[in-house]
Amino acid sequence: MDVSRIRALRGPNLWSRHTAIEAIVSCPEDERVIDNMPGFELRLRARFPQIGFLEPDGGKQVVSLAHALAAAALGLQSQAGCPVTFSRTVSTVETGIYQVVVEYSEEEVGRLAFDLALELVRAAQADAPFDLTATLTRIRELDEDVRLGPSTGSIVNAAIKRGIPFRRLTQGSMVQFGWGSRQKRIQAAETSNTSAIAESIAQDKDLTKMLLHAAGVPVPNGRVVETVEDALKAAEEIGSAVVIKPLDGNQGKGVAVNISTPEQITRAFNNAALISDEVIVERYLPGHDFRLLVIGKTLVAAARRDPPQVIGDGVHTIRQLIDQVNADPLRGDGHATSLTKIRLDDIALSVLSGQNLDPEAIPAQGVRVVLRNNANLSTGGTATDVTDDVHPDVAARAIAAAQMVGLDICGVDVVCNSVHMSLEEQGGGIVEVNAAPGLRMHLSPSYGKARDVGEAIVSTMYEDGDDGRIPVVAVAGTNGKTTTVRLITHLLAKTGLRVGMTNTDGVYIDGQRTDTGDCSGPRSARNVLFHPDVDAAVLETARGGVLREGLGFDRCAVAVVTNIGMGDHLGLSYISTVEDLAVVKRVIVENVAPTGTAVLNAADPMVAKMAASCPGAVTFFALDPTHPIMATHRAQGHRIVYRDGDAIVAAQGSFEKRLKLSGIPLTRAGAIGFQVENVMASVGAAWALNLDWEQITGALASFISDSGTAPGRFNLFDYKGATLIADYGHNPDAIQALIKAVDSMPAKRRSVVISGAGDRRDVDITRQTELLGDAFDEVVLYQDQCQRGREDGEVIALLRQGLSKASRTSDVKEINGEFLAIDTALGSLQPGDLCLILIDQVEEALAHIDTRVKESS
Repeated sequence: MDVSRIRALRGPNLWSRHTAIEAIVSCPEDERVIDNMPGFELRLRARFPQIGFLEPDGGKQVVSLAHALAAAALGLQSQAGCPVTFSRTVSTVETGIYQVVVEYSEEEVGRLAFDLALELVRAAQADAPFDLTATLTRIRELDEDVRLGPSTGSIVNAAIKRGIPFRRLTQGSMVQFGWGSRQKRIQAAETSNTSAIAESIAQDKDLTKMLLHAAGVPVPNGRVVETVEDALKAAEEIGSAVVIKPLDGNQGKGVAVNISTPEQITRAFNNAALISDEVIVERYLPGHDFRLLVIGKTLVAAARRDPPQVIGDGVHTIRQLIDQVNADPLRGDGHATSLTKIRLDDIALSVLSGQNLDPEAIPAQGVRVVLRNNANLSTGGTATDVTDDVHPDVAARAIAAAQMVGLDICGVDVVCNSVHMSLEEQGGGIVEVNAAPGLRMHLSPSYGKARDVGEAIVSTMYEDGDDGRIPVVAVAGTNGKTTTVRLITHLLAKTGLRVGMTNTDGVYIDGQRTDTGDCSGPRSARNVLFHPDVDAAVLETARGGVLREGLGFDRCAVAVVTNIGMGDHLGLSYISTVEDLAVVKRVIVENVAPTGTAVLNAADPMVAKMAASCPGAVTFFALDPTHPIMATHRAQGHRIVYRDGDAIVAAQGSFEKRLKLSGIPLTRAGAIGFQVENVMASVGAAWALNLDWEQITGALASFISDSGTAPGRFNLFDYKGATLIADYGHNPDAIQALIKAVDSMPAKRRSVVISGAGDRRDVDITRQTELLGDAFDEVVLYQDQCQRGREDGEVIALLRQGLSKASRTSDVKEINGEFLAIDTALGSLQPGDLCLILIDQVEEALAHIDTRVKESS
């Protein structure tokens, strides 16, 4: 078995809506049926008993080694605790070659699991050892390292429940919610609304105390010190037990509480000074440690935090008791679990020493041994939810503290005997205010009710019913995609929206090109959705990107499929038939939002069938309103767009809106049939987005398809009285549409300049000139800049073969080079002639033509 290619599908894709690893797996004949591999399945299950079923293709009861690999990769992730459920293995048109698809929740984990699954299968083949425990540990540890922590994860999960799209921006906890101008960002429990100044204030504990005191919030008295001597003096001034902590510390690091002797103060100061040059000495408040979580202007959760401790049983040492507590699967080494393991470090040893204990001491039955003087979960403490017990006055003080500092999400640390009464009544106080507070004590308390604090945070970022999305229009098809994308973009822009657009020419933000080249894939789509100045996005969605990586978005408001026809790029990436191609193009339709619309070409059978896969509404378009699909759709009360003589008509039930073709320059008053279809598709999309009809009419009238606005899309030039048409048509369907368009244009003599893309099938290349040979008097063949895997002269030979039975062409020239071919054709033109130039290097060729036109005038 050989694995020749592994891809990460990072968005909805050909196989499912799940992110997945896709691999091309080759199996020799003896590995294509594992039933013919004696003992293999028994050895595989002996090494991985939880592997589950080895699924066959469809209804065929033939299971190959590739199927076993898929089951192993999925099973290993599942057993390691990853939330994955989907895998699929499909035979390709090549015997013994399979596409193996396995869902992942984290890409790095998915890749590792696939590699380890390959090791497992090969071990079973060779009857070699395989350490399942170590394998699952590796996957689990990597998953814990790379997945979002509990605080960030809770916010992301709350966003997912509300349908808000998200994307992780870093390996850490920075995440973007929403798209374009609706985007917000978080980092752990900080949001785009969190003030950097407020965060800075919260880190300065002395400044925080001053502000809270000014607001009438009870705080312990104390001050900042910089030396041991000053710390001792400050403690003496306070006159009671003190707390010593770094001025700008966090997570309880360097904090010592309830200390009074010079030795304790000295030791505590030295520990705090390792974290901060300035140290706070303040009065120790007796009581319990409470964390109150304020979000916006609301107290949403509260927990009592208890320090890390063990309870004696009269048998085990303190060290052994700690080991027993740490054996709890809920305890981990970091923040990935709900509790943290207790550390027997220098601080714990010091606290034990203060109790005249050491790690080998055996505490009596029921004796409580405290291992730290602070109650942070990050040092092994526990939390008990007390949200429902908080006195209104205590809640009001916590909210006032958060507001005074200026934090939108704030962890307020309170020390008091009970939250059932006001702080003033019991001599309690607020000892600290924290930016980016940890949430896991509220999400998974050791005792009591869990609180959905993630939802509370999301609610401060997006109002109810707001999903953070901008309108996204995805456009796919064999021909007409780029023109349709440009026209829809123009329609949206005329409403005042800032539109992000991707197509085969580049990326455009509000009319300005920000990237060049073929940008019709998912990466360019994601870049547009990242941009903060985008109010709507129109994305050309080519087959290559879908196959390579999936979609760049989770769902769209509108999906437009222009046509499939005879297809294009067939024979690549195991897409061999128009039926295969239709499945790829259908992906955008399958991922229309339930409230969205698919705009589909009813006259193309492959496209029309996609309606059954759309989760939302469907608008059909076609030139003929009497087409059975069109007539039935309208009779059922749904939307259709069609041509009626001199107008395009948008209809639903008794409603009809007529758009005069004479007012749509792109169609040349309806003479260019394929442009009429592009306009119908665009109108269907605009209608789905609820654009005003007057705005649509005006925008259609102002859209001009020239080399500046729509390069390579039926661009017209006048050259010495002859008509030049430059177009990027490069497949039989496009050629047929162009022939039909130029047939409506008068000309004394017709010539065409053409090359062929080398990555097409032989039959597709020859078919282009078969069509042209019956429509043009002169054909100029040229070899383009990139042969795409073909030998020199191979493409021209196929084009010449297509002309062998031409009924009209009488003059054929063969030229090496696109620009020379253009000049050759121009050299033979007379006034009244028409020349169709099928360009390859779009911008360069158009610039060359423009230069020749200017020289001729």
